[in-house]
Amino acid sequence: MEKPVPAPGELVLDHVAHFVPDLAAASSALQAMGFAVTPESAQATRDGPAGTSNVTVMLPQGYLEFLAPTMDTPNAAKLRSAMARYCGVHLACFGTPAADEDLARLATHGFAPLPLVELSRKTETGRARFKVIRCAPETMPEGRVQFVEHLSPEVIWHPRWMGHANGVRKLACLFVVADDPVTVAARWAHFAALLPRPAGRFVHLRTDRGDVLVGRRAEWERLFGDEVPVAPALAGYALECEDPEGFASRALQAGAAVRKLRPRLFAAVLPSSLSGNWVFGTAEALALDR
Repeated sequence: MEKPVPAPGELVLDHVAHFVPDLAAASSALQAMGFAVTPESAQATRDGPAGTSNVTVMLPQGYLEFLAPTMDTPNAAKLRSAMARYCGVHLACFGTPAADEDLARLATHGFAPLPLVELSRKTETGRARFKVIRCAPETMPEGRVQFVEHLSPEVIWHPRWMGHANGVRKLACLFVVADDPVTVAARWAHFAALLPRPAGRFVHLRTDRGDVLVGRRAEWERLFGDEVPVAPALAGYALECEDPEGFASRALQAGAAVRKLRPRLFAAVLPSSLSGNWVFGTAEALALDR
């Protein structure tokens, strides 16, 4: 299996998260699409329950998270507030091998990060532990954009959750909705210490594993129709898979609206149990420099 976490000096697109009202419905839709889905897990902080639970889809490279509020806590209230605007992708997380150093960098660069948070959750394969860096919502208004350092990667990237029948293997690219893509991409580049570059009508940021693509809502609507949230927002993401045609068939049967963009590349608007948008295809079909 590929190394799931970054090496010293690297930065990766670690995971994305959908905020959803019903984890059972989300799990059912994901399983119908051929994913192995982890059991529901309640999140906790040092101060007690976070008031949210999740299920995940662990990929050889990156992962997908589905979060739902379960209690009346400040953290759960933030999820409910975001979902009142739209259900779907609200969180994007960069993977770092050195959370303390990134916290200091963000503070120096004017992002005023919140104090480092240590989270944990009990799973069937052990207790997963993380260091998480968050900033005030107005700093990165497109969503909950953060950094994570995995302290127990072997617990969540466990072989029992890696056997996906659909051949999906990588979280390949995050889609950002912006009124001014150049300005927004420059802020994201400053936040993540990346170099922005043009990619047609979009601006492209490349990490050591995974990309970020920033574009206007009208450009994302060309792919997904009117199921794109108004900026600032996260429109969805791209998945690399071995058999796009087979995955397209599974997604269609599970209630997604799927259309072919070109050979070995598809776009999908997800059912309401998940919400959000995907582009999926082979590595060659997804390449932004083609």
